[in-house]
Amino acid sequence: MIGIIDYGMGNLYSLSKALERLGYSYEFVSQAERLQEYSGLILPGVGAFGDAITNIRKLGLEQAIKGYAAAGRPILGICLGMQLLFEKSAEHGEHTGLGLLGGEVVRFRGDYKVPHMGWNQLKIRQKQPLLNGVQEGDYVYFVHSYHVLCQFDVLLATSDYHQEVTAIVNRDNVYGMQFHPEKSGETGMLLLRNFAVQCEGVLT
Repeated sequence: MIGIIDYGMGNLYSLSKALERLGYSYEFVSQAERLQEYSGLILPGVGAFGDAITNIRKLGLEQAIKGYAAAGRPILGICLGMQLLFEKSAEHGEHTGLGLLGGEVVRFRGDYKVPHMGWNQLKIRQKQPLLNGVQEGDYVYFVHSYHVLCQFDVLLATSDYHQEVTAIVNRDNVYGMQFHPEKSGETGMLLLRNFAVQCEGVLT
């Protein structure tokens, strides 16, 4: 059973439907004491970083999420949810994140359209089980105005939008995708399936 963390700012419907199509059971969860019931967690997100981390803290979820990750159990952040995994964000001021991964969230800057919105290709930086079946150049769907600057060792894949853009990250049991896998066709479904496989057999 996968828990989709509901803190009031996630694209829950399309994500849950994607898991249904893959045949995986899920529940929405917003109670900190219930996180340990799930074999994997997904942290979705749409909107502003500051509002999102404030909601997470108001619900008492911050320490529960950190404890879940510290126990070695798989957690996946999607879009804003991926950004929340990092140390800080400069979106409308400076905000501290969950700090599960080292790095910061900054705004795209340049003479080009922001937000970065649409289909872009993946460039694979490291092969990991999460990327099983994913090919160099596969397209995924992005919608974001801020992007993550992080160390190379957590980068699994990047994309290009007038610069190198962090697309997929991983350290141990913590995973993140800047794009929306649930809106990214066969490649996105494959990535979600690969994450769900990481959750199989995890004791609850």
